[in-house]
Amino acid sequence: MKNRENWNDYLASIGAALRDVTVTDRSGRAVATADAFAQWVELSHAVNERGSTAYFIGNGGSAGIASHMAADACKNGRIRALAFNDVALMTATANDGAFDQIFALPLARLARPGDMVVSISSSGNSPNILRGLEHARQAGLHIVTLSGWNADNRSRSLGDLNFYIGASRYGWIESAHLLILHFWLDQYLNIHGGGAL
Repeated sequence: MKNRENWNDYLASIGAALRDVTVTDRSGRAVATADAFAQWVELSHAVNERGSTAYFIGNGGSAGIASHMAADACKNGRIRALAFNDVALMTATANDGAFDQIFALPLARLARPGDMVVSISSSGNSPNILRGLEHARQAGLHIVTLSGWNADNRSRSLGDLNFYIGASRYGWIESAHLLILHFWLDQYLNIHGGGAL
């Protein structure tokens, strides 16, 4: 019989993962967490002021987080925001092309230079996330990545800001990503306003 986990130990582990978040820039240099959030908030403000769009991409639970944050950014932050989770578009792209194109193709059709892409991936190595980020980089989009598992995951080399959670459990990584995203949006709202329409 397996031992049950203790709730307080579980919370402590998630807390430790959050306290150990690391952020790097496009060249791989460390960025202080407070500075990284400040940069992200100002980037988001610039995107919004230009009338540009923030796109959120993720798979599985991260797709749910992407939809949630696109809705919150649009409704509360008054940012043009969208998540590519339309079932017809995703399955048609995967069926007629390849699954690794489900984010790259809509970005190619809709995104414009100066837009922002936020990728949410526990592994940071999902082929469809990587193709989307590669297209975003070529198209002149700003990129923020959230990842976990291994510190050398490929998405960390593709973002302008790369938030990394050094945990080894999906639940911890996904919980941390959601908290990071809510903190970013809360800071945006605190500094630049917003509010439900």
